[in-house]
Amino acid sequence: MTTGIRAIELRLAPHSVVSTPGTDYGLTDTDGKKRLAVLADLNSASLDGFEGEHSEVNGGRLLLGPLSPGNAAALRGRIAWLQPRLWGTRTSAGLGDRLGLATPGHVRAMRAAGGSIGPIFAQQSMREMARTGRTPQQVMDDATWGVFQEGWREGIGADADHLKIPADIDACLSAGFTFFTIDPGEFVDGSAETADLSRLRELAAKLPADAQPRATGLLGRSIDVEGRTLHFDEPALLKAAAKYGQAVEHVAAMSRHLAQAAAGRPWELEVSVDETEQPTSAVEHVYIANELRRLGVEWVSLAPRFIGRFEKGVEYIGDPAAFETDLAVHAAIARQFGPYKLSLHSGSDKFSIYPAAMRQTRGLVHLKTAGTSYLEGLRTIASIDPEFFLAIYTFARERYEIDRKSYHVSAQLERAPLPEAVTDPPGLLNQFDAREILHVTFGSVLTAQAPGGGGQFSDRLWDILQAHADLYAVNLEAHFLRHLKPFSSNGVR
Repeated sequence: MTTGIRAIELRLAPHSVVSTPGTDYGLTDTDGKKRLAVLADLNSASLDGFEGEHSEVNGGRLLLGPLSPGNAAALRGRIAWLQPRLWGTRTSAGLGDRLGLATPGHVRAMRAAGGSIGPIFAQQSMREMARTGRTPQQVMDDATWGVFQEGWREGIGADADHLKIPADIDACLSAGFTFFTIDPGEFVDGSAETADLSRLRELAAKLPADAQPRATGLLGRSIDVEGRTLHFDEPALLKAAAKYGQAVEHVAAMSRHLAQAAAGRPWELEVSVDETEQPTSAVEHVYIANELRRLGVEWVSLAPRFIGRFEKGVEYIGDPAAFETDLAVHAAIARQFGPYKLSLHSGSDKFSIYPAAMRQTRGLVHLKTAGTSYLEGLRTIASIDPEFFLAIYTFARERYEIDRKSYHVSAQLERAPLPEAVTDPPGLLNQFDAREILHVTFGSVLTAQAPGGGGQFSDRLWDILQAHADLYAVNLEAHFLRHLKPFSSNGVR
């Protein structure tokens, strides 16, 4: 006989039900609105901290409450596997969700992929949150509800992505994030790439005393990295120091702030220098790792700027064989100076290089995706309401030249089909230029206001995806399974 919360006439998400001594939890869809359901013994205190409507049912007390921040926090406090954890050097993947609706599809893809990938379902950069009007707490809570709905009990991470200032750390730490990606890109001096020796000396002289080239202990050294010899003569060291010295100092300062603010709470760090024009050379990678270690920074992953182009939501642009050769050197450095993972930022849809990334890193790899979940949301909308989708595309074209300025993208408006020429709206997501145009304009689309109030696009966009949540999840599962399968063999623990 069915007992507990399943015996009550509620439309429960089948994977969401969690039973503990004296209390059952589940997610219910009542009149098209998702709500938290908690059934407890009459005299139990397990409903404390939850908000909602109470009633007596089958000899117990039933609470039906909103998917609120308070209820999300209370649920994480009761169910251990909803609390973000650390993945360390385990093969991992970040699955960004700009809409707050994608986690169910991400969970299904992760479950279908099998293997031992550590998922990070709560992942958002401060730039993305600013553009969508979301907060770190909303990102965390949306992931919590998605994981709860799908009954994923294998552990989750939470990535506060591309943090630039201490206040970013504080906001994300308060929301419960455990993985902190520090982005010192503003402190990388790209002019060092083409500077002559005299200019390199001038740039290096401006570094703080503890970042001066002579303080590194690298001058004149030859370092063997798995059979490859890297030389630190004066020009090589000066170039690395001039280019990355201030960036490393910034990472060290942010790491010290995080350690103090966390006050004993678990956390792990990623260092990101990928959003620069020039690739990170092997010598520069060694310089960064050596300096981070010398300054007392502990990190689990690093995102160099690899050769080729990692543009948003499209295939790798470059020679995959050359990328693998370059990656092999970086992976060897990561093993020798760590071990730590190499992180593939803007990693969405780079299908041609995933096998090489897993092969060369031997599982010491983190895949970071973001806007492709938004794009699959648009694909879902295109199949349901093509006219509305084309209105979004028309607006995206109008915003592209402004919104592209903070991204490394190469899409051109003149190469993208005109809205009136589109005969297959879902298929537009497969055209390179249109896909990037739609990708980088997400913030404008989601925050544009209608003349009479409300969202010009966002209200209907969310209504469609919520009304067709299962179709959206099916599309996401299919798309992300292609991302995850190459990484699903046993990674390094």
